[in-house]
Amino acid sequence: MQARARLAQTLLSILALLVAAPAAGEAPIVRYGQAPSAYKSIYSLPVALAVREGLFKREGLDFRMVIPLAGGADRMIAELHDDGYDLAHVATPFLVRAALAGSDAVAIAAEFNDPIYSLVAQPDIARIGDLKGKVVALADPGGSITYSMRKLFALHGLAERDLQVKTIEGTPSRLNCLRRGECAAVPLGQPQDLLAQSQGYRILGRSNEAVPAYLYTVTAARRSWAAAHEDAVVRYVRALGAAFRVIRDPQKRGAVVATIVELTGVPPAIAEKTLDLYAEPGRRVLPQRGEIELAGVAQVIAFMGEAGQLKAPLPAPERFVDLRYLR
Repeated sequence: MQARARLAQTLLSILALLVAAPAAGEAPIVRYGQAPSAYKSIYSLPVALAVREGLFKREGLDFRMVIPLAGGADRMIAELHDDGYDLAHVATPFLVRAALAGSDAVAIAAEFNDPIYSLVAQPDIARIGDLKGKVVALADPGGSITYSMRKLFALHGLAERDLQVKTIEGTPSRLNCLRRGECAAVPLGQPQDLLAQSQGYRILGRSNEAVPAYLYTVTAARRSWAAAHEDAVVRYVRALGAAFRVIRDPQKRGAVVATIVELTGVPPAIAEKTLDLYAEPGRRVLPQRGEIELAGVAQVIAFMGEAGQLKAPLPAPERFVDLRYLR
């Protein structure tokens, strides 16, 4: 009787394993969270291109995009903990802030290095100094965009208190504020800044004039989830790295331009100008293969310290990244 019971238990255990195990050849599912404000923007270019070119499929991944219904940048990390998705597109300052608050989320790959944000103004405004007393829309007060704009204003003798500042998340939303005449100036990324310029608005300055290079956006994952799904994470990182190679491949330029047009709705000529801007000497907007430069993370931490968001001693950049998957 005991032998029969042990046999029955063994058969049940084997059956449970067969039910739980994925079918042979079944692609690992990876759910990638993208904020609504970034989903249709240039900052989703590497991932969107990887989808378009079948790079995730080539790596044997079942890649699924998830767009949270509500919430800002901080919510992107919270959704990782709530099992809303497995990987997340997130700006580095928000990752740092979440990790210091107890999250085990870390950066596993870089998506955008040193962004170019243009301060775009109404046609009748010729200089940054002319914005004194006028309405200027900025992004999240704790984010890199607003920090770089504050630096740009200071370079031209303006403090934030000299302006009527309101917070508007997302480049398209800020562009709409400019078009409606409700904002005298707004920071815009590409390609909306170049589109606005072609329509008669003025570019008064760019963020790179005032701040050193830093790591803008990353793919983040919880340490615990990534360690338990190492194979899937490595496949994701390989596909992302391949997307950056496609972006730089002259023979693939048509596909890259088409992806920018699909994401942002701008004419192909503006998409071409965006790529030309990124290719200018000295610009290091995009990683080579998704690599994370610790100096860029350190610069973000320094920005946050200077803005009063972090107290000395400042944390080491290694705390917020896990480089094993890139290796």
